[in-house]
Amino acid sequence: MNIGVEKADMHEDTTVKVLLDNSVTEMFMNKKMAVKYRFKLQKLDRLVIVRNVDRTNNSGEAITYQVKVNVYYKSHIERIRIDIYNL
Repeated sequence: MNIGVEKADMHEDTTVKVLLDNSVTEMFMNKKMAVKYRFKLQKLDRLVIVRNVDRTNNSGEAITYQVKVNVYYKSHIERIRIDIYNL
């Protein structure tokens, strides 16, 4: 599915493909995508450990950055925070 994403700090927008999963509790963006589209990464005050569904720690790195964006889909607009993670 394609959605519009505007960099909240720069008011620069692009259209990106997203995968929606209604069972997740957070929003994630791959770090490569964040770098490719030059999103401004905001360092978190403390890192977030990622856990698997069985409550074990994920083998990937912790989440240390986020981006803030405005998301556009049809007539809906919403400002959201997306955690950056190597998916």
